[in-house]
Amino acid sequence: QVQLVESGGGLVQAGGSLRLSCAASGRPFSRYTVAWFRQAPGKEREFVAGIRWIGGNTDYADSVKGRFTGSRDNARNTVFLQMNSLKPEDTAVYYCAAALLYSGSYDIREKYDYWGQGTQVTVSS
Repeated sequence: QVQLVESGGGLVQAGGSLRLSCAASGRPFSRYTVAWFRQAPGKEREFVAGIRWIGGNTDYADSVKGRFTGSRDNARNTVFLQMNSLKPEDTAVYYCAAALLYSGSYDIREKYDYWGQGTQVTVSS
């Protein structure tokens, strides 16, 4: 079992920045591919960013490319999502998710076995 806890959300003005953290406990995090998803009210949960368990590969949704950066610190069992140039349309609950030794497409929600409780990000115009 892996427990995931997100933090770092909050209220920020458009153009501002936030850094989300996803802290894992229970098993060595280095063997898990981790993704960030978000869900706005009335919308489907959508993929935002992914970080492979090996090799450091990352991928991003088109809507956040060039603005968001994912990273991980396996020694601290933590994954980060740096969000810059935030827009009101980035407002959502952000979730991190983990899949053991997963090397497939990042955006398939069903592939992730573990999810955090989410952290609210609100961007005002």
